Amino acid sequence: MIDAKYVHTNLIADDWRALSDFYQQLFGCVPVPPERDFWGEQLEAGTGIPGAHLRGVHLRLPGYGAAGPTLEIFSYDTRPERGTTAVDRPGLGHIAFSVADVADARKAVLQRGGRAIGEIVTLEVATGAKVTWCYVTDPEDNIIELQAWTA
Repeated sequence: MIDAKYVHTNLIADDWRALSDFYQQLFGCVPVPPERDFWGEQLEAGTGIPGAHLRGVHLRLPGYGAAGPTLEIFSYDTRPERGTTAVDRPGLGHIAFSVADVADARKAVLQRGGRAIGEIVTLEVATGAKVTWCYVTDPEDNIIELQAWTA
């Protein structure tokens, strides 16, 4: 096993500033300077994309303090067309936030340009604890799970 520590999750955005604002305003994510602006031979070599140029920011995720993981939101100057968003699509599925009230959080996401996927539901795990959750998307159609646990 390698010695590892979780660092960040990356979202590629059409508009990294607008998407960053969404996560800051709704979930309390905090920018971690400096903003990124990368181009040149090393970025091309690392990404395998000729002429690659990206800009963006890291946002500190809520609940973990100054050394916690980040959400990295980047925009490339060029990118392929996005496939269909689906909760069962192979690959990275969603990011999740613990919230006090799932219905209120869902409403806030929808008011800020997100959309609903499915309904709010409650599942019980083998220990008897219950999780109320739903899927929504951010304004760029990335899936977010909103969840609240009760004993």
